[in-house]
Amino acid sequence: MDLRRYSLFLCAVLVALPAVQAWAQAGYPSRPVRVVVPSAPGGGTDILTRRITPAFSRHLGQQVIVDNRGGAATIIGNDLAAHAAPDGYTLLMGLTTLTILPSIRKELPYDALKDFAPVSMTVAAPNILVVHPSLPVKSVKELIAFGRKHAGELNYASAGIGSNPHLSMALFLNMTGLKMVHITYKGLGPALVDVISGQVVVMVGTMLSSLNHVRSGRLRGLATTGLSRSSALPDLPTVDQAGVKGYEVTQWYGLLAPAGTPAPVIGALNTAMVAALRDEKQKFAVDGVETVGNTPEEFRSALETEIAKWAKVARAAGIKPQ
Repeated sequence: MDLRRYSLFLCAVLVALPAVQAWAQAGYPSRPVRVVVPSAPGGGTDILTRRITPAFSRHLGQQVIVDNRGGAATIIGNDLAAHAAPDGYTLLMGLTTLTILPSIRKELPYDALKDFAPVSMTVAAPNILVVHPSLPVKSVKELIAFGRKHAGELNYASAGIGSNPHLSMALFLNMTGLKMVHITYKGLGPALVDVISGQVVVMVGTMLSSLNHVRSGRLRGLATTGLSRSSALPDLPTVDQAGVKGYEVTQWYGLLAPAGTPAPVIGALNTAMVAALRDEKQKFAVDGVETVGNTPEEFRSALETEIAKWAKVARAAGIKPQ
């Protein structure tokens, strides 16, 4: 083949390549899809993922498997998903911690923006400031007064350093001047177990993981962390309304794929997830959770905004990168 014919052949291949790729991806998904949950069972991310999986699977047309990979404040699961093959068969149910960690960890094995292809933010909800019923406080004001009287004696639980519950509580302590002992866990599920049993007496829990325990009386809710009251707990004020002016934290969750995942695959995943969220909207609303279901581009923009926001929160709370 002479040089001219080879050049024409090569051009033809390059022109046809997108069509070949689209044809190859047209059968997606042809086998089960794995969603990595970067936390232990029983936490908000796990609960959300297992709730949405049946509808997501139905719209995707393939089985969806939930794979819990907790540890290191979600870093283990995030890293696993970031470096998986970019073929749409390993995904991540990310959460706010993904955008918090860049501000408090000097080194991460992945880049929160460069190593992920956003699919869609799934849901968002305020957190709940809760205490064990044995603690003699029934409001944020009483907690602050009790905490000042017993400075350094109270302990609070979190899902790990850099988790949303950790930063939520750190911000609360910074804004109130309280001092408490931080007890870390490998996930929100194990943390909740110890708070419910009274081993630890204070925590900021997610709506998905803590609401039923507040409703049953196993935990006492003091306030929610949004700027407006939650429809699921209308009798509870927000932390801001309870006197800590300007306090506001929201927990979000979102589906991501490894960077480099083909656009048609991202599109198929987005379509299926948005449809699943539409199906489950009312069920989530009962638990005070708002479904989102935005575009990959909107989700990426939100990630960038969240990273900048949490950098400011970490600085305000005096948390230095480790």
